[in-house]
Order: sequence, then structure tokens, then C-alpha cells
Amino acid sequence: MSDEQLLERIASVPNVMVGKPVIKGTRLTVEHILNLLAHGSSTADILDEYSGIAAEDIQACLLFASQSLSSTAFMPLVAESA
Repeated sequence: MSDEQLLERIASVPNVMVGKPVIKGTRLTVEHILNLLAHGSSTADILDEYSGIAAEDIQACLLFASQSLSSTAFMPLVAESA
């Protein structure tokens, strides 16, 4: 599946989840899916929990996040101590 096809699975609609990017046709935000993955959930775990999505939707979330960060300057989340 091409990048364009994957990204078509992500939508940002002002009246759905306050305009946050979501998996199209759901109220599952890209942020939520990434948070699940970051905390150890597998693709299989997520698909079991949310039956209305496909593995490609999770791939689309990762691609969306990657492309969103590609033009962003790195800003540390925690200030380093001297």
C-alpha cells in the first residue's frame, strides 16, 4: 500500500475529537493509537480491542506521525540538568 493510500485512512474533521487526526470513520485518534503502541500494546492487541479498524489503519497512524515530525525541529521534552 502506498503512502498516499495509507494517509487517506487518516482524517481531521473539526467536529470529531476537536479536529485531532483520527482513523477515518472512527473516533480513534492517531495520538491514542501511538500511545497504546508506546505502552507496549501490539498491533494484534489493538485490533482485538477495536474491531472496526485494520492493521493498515495502525500503519497509517505511524506514517502520519512520521511525516508530521519530519519537518519539525527537535525540542527536548525534559530539560537536561547541568
